[in-house]
Amino acid sequence: MRKHTRAALLCVAAALTLTACAAGKGGGANSDAAAAPGKDDKLTLTVWSNYSDREYEEVTKALKTFNKKFPNIEIKHEGSQDDDKITAGIRSGNTPDVALSFTTDNIGQFCSSGAFQPLKAYIDRDKVDLNQLTPAVQQYTEYKGNRCAMPMLTDVYAMYYNKDLLSTAGITTPPKTLDELYDAAVKATKKAPNGDIEVAGYLPTMGFYANRPTILAPTFGAEWEKDGKSGLASSPGFTEMMTFQKKLVDFYGYDALERFRAGLGQEYSADHAFHQGKIAIMVDGEYRTAFLKAQAPQIKFGTAPFPTWKPADYGTAFTTGTIMGIPKGAKNPGAAWELIKHLTFDTDTIVGLSNAIKNVPSTKAAMESPQLEVDEQFKTFIDLAKSDKLKGNPVTPIGDAHIKAVTDFSVSYQSGKVPDLAAGLKEVDKNIDDQIAKSGK
Repeated sequence: MRKHTRAALLCVAAALTLTACAAGKGGGANSDAAAAPGKDDKLTLTVWSNYSDREYEEVTKALKTFNKKFPNIEIKHEGSQDDDKITAGIRSGNTPDVALSFTTDNIGQFCSSGAFQPLKAYIDRDKVDLNQLTPAVQQYTEYKGNRCAMPMLTDVYAMYYNKDLLSTAGITTPPKTLDELYDAAVKATKKAPNGDIEVAGYLPTMGFYANRPTILAPTFGAEWEKDGKSGLASSPGFTEMMTFQKKLVDFYGYDALERFRAGLGQEYSADHAFHQGKIAIMVDGEYRTAFLKAQAPQIKFGTAPFPTWKPADYGTAFTTGTIMGIPKGAKNPGAAWELIKHLTFDTDTIVGLSNAIKNVPSTKAAMESPQLEVDEQFKTFIDLAKSDKLKGNPVTPIGDAHIKAVTDFSVSYQSGKVPDLAAGLKEVDKNIDDQIAKSGK
């Protein structure tokens, strides 16, 4: 699943025009839920997702399990459909019945613009118990009380460490605090005589691989909002996160770090730097366990919660996941809801798909299923998912614009272009608040 961090993101201007699109049957905010199809009804449900290759095939198999309940419904699964294509389809009237998005960054836009239809009427009618989902998952599938999406599996982020590289550096246990992480990063780093980096103990470059503000913020206790406004400058956690990462950048040297990074493989390719033994410690999602075992079986790796700023916060983690919605203009909203409900709550289907593509189940029952395949590395993510320390994306009506603003700023700060961290964060706050004000949501 998890290319959430690289998923294509909605254009703000496009999303804000979605309210002009024609609504599908039963799709209005105040309308009743569309009726479920009869078992003998023959129709075709079109599903768009951004899956490809092996994952596309496995998700298609999961979709087909719906036919046990509705054998006469044909499911047409179209992969490689990102958020931009979903948005364009809605605007043009060429919309699927069910849309799957790899990212939760845009849930605020999906819900506030009407791109995804409200689900409350369906949930109330069918007496759906949302408490089957963890609180964090419930949070990232709605916006300001408007639930317009449901989850299909979850991603949880934690620390990966190369056992051999840490052992060679004299490190016997994975770091739990920032001081221990810095110490491990320094000791595990290997440099050539000319100063070039050969192995990075920990790669601090913001925006590269999963080293992103949204993913790291929970482990620093960073708060995105304060009193309804962007609150980066007033959050000690954001200051600590930026300062810690910059300290490591300065240790490596910015130019040396950039030369090293330029030679690393792509995030979802077999030549990923961790796969090649060029990074000793990193943050990533549970899906990486499957990539490593398939593409780099020679790497002996462990997983653990990512180190935290405050010891009491150890075990805190970022979570996100694939979300499903009924787009505005869907031809078969009643049947679409039945499919979404099936994929969200059918334990056998969830467990089977989780085992196939190694994502964390999004329901409590599926996480407890004896059929769920949980090895030592994957258990870290299951344990984190069961905890009460998961944090999701900050949700706003401007999609990922606030995340992009913070990421762009952090890159500039790391490079030395921003001399005043506090002033810079205040400027980012103003930028985000201005964009939200202009959205009118």
